[in-house]
Amino acid sequence: MDLGARSLAKKANIVVGVDIGSSKVCVLIAGVRPTEEQTATSLGTNGGHPALECMGVGVADSKGLRKGLIVNLEAAKVAVERALEQAEDVAGVAVEFALVGVAGAHIRGVNSRGGIALGTRPRDVQREDMQRAIDSARGVSLPEDRVVLHVFPQEFFLDGQDNIRQPVGLLGQKLEANVHIVTASATAEQNLVSALNLAGIKVSGTVLEPFAAAEACLSPEEREQGCCLLDLGAATTEMIVITDGVVRHTAAIPVGGDHFTNDLAVGLRTPVPEAEALKREHACVFRELLRGDSPIEISSVGGRPPRTVFSRMLTDIAEPRATELLELVHAELEHGGLDSRIGAGVVLTGGGARLRGLPDLVERLFGVPVRLGRPRGIARVPEEFAHPEFTVAAGLALYGHRAQAGAGQQSRSAGWRQKWKDVWKG
Repeated sequence: MDLGARSLAKKANIVVGVDIGSSKVCVLIAGVRPTEEQTATSLGTNGGHPALECMGVGVADSKGLRKGLIVNLEAAKVAVERALEQAEDVAGVAVEFALVGVAGAHIRGVNSRGGIALGTRPRDVQREDMQRAIDSARGVSLPEDRVVLHVFPQEFFLDGQDNIRQPVGLLGQKLEANVHIVTASATAEQNLVSALNLAGIKVSGTVLEPFAAAEACLSPEEREQGCCLLDLGAATTEMIVITDGVVRHTAAIPVGGDHFTNDLAVGLRTPVPEAEALKREHACVFRELLRGDSPIEISSVGGRPPRTVFSRMLTDIAEPRATELLELVHAELEHGGLDSRIGAGVVLTGGGARLRGLPDLVERLFGVPVRLGRPRGIARVPEEFAHPEFTVAAGLALYGHRAQAGAGQQSRSAGWRQKWKDVWKG
């Protein structure tokens, strides 16, 4: 790309999300829509006109990853470069900064509580007091190989009064905060950053992937009523539970789409690529959807002649694995005391969400509404990318735009405060 285009990219108001998964790498470039209608309230799925529009998407087969972790840095770098080049060519800009998603079995989530004294006499709670209470709650000891990805405030307590969302301006002497802390392997996160740096991208932030997916596909009503989002990747399934508008629980379950593929390969004695194609085209994890028992010709291993299997055989293999995964999800919900708090149901994202019959099986086992999550909140997303497996990349862009807008509002607020100080000094 020539220097003129690269210079243009520096001036353009763009946000970039990079999703490095075990099966694919996706880069999505989005630009802020130049309309007067856009406000902070129109971000994500909050309604109104989308504040972002898609400029380009690039996808490449993922290399150098195993079980969600980078094991070959050079191969991962090449995969990122290929996806990046595709997105840049379509968008007509060169990417300098990007947000990258973090996922994998190394993710841990924990709830914590901490508080501060406001003084010997009741006084108004200030915004700085909120942050000090949050800092107190996040002050848990971590092993040296762990890093904090996010600290999500849940609610505040003021002199025993609970479930306060916004304590600023209230009178009290002791302020406490409940938070949800998400941590990751420090080396796993750094390897992601290194792969992007080698591909010529500076990382502006790392974001938990199911949280990014939630940015792109959960409605305000689902967040309030309680929703469990499952991001079914190739190696792992990440989950996030949001109720009352705040993050309550996060977890990573070491079962993903590749496990279904491997089960089919072993059970049907067929090569893995053939098993992957069978999974996508014929597998069903909810036997009540089967109509008849259709014959399917498949390849054999070791150069043996093709064989014929039947569709019900695929279900006999895939349905138990899906049931196992959902039982692990339900155990996580019960462990967090949230199994009865997801009134809005379950949203499925990621490539594994497209397994035929999975929404029906979830609805049968959990007894709640279920839907597929597709990227929303970004205009002009090409139809071929408006699917569950691209939700994380879209959510990263939305998250980045919301962070930029929030930083801009804080900067403007700080600027006005300084101006008023100068006026009073004068």
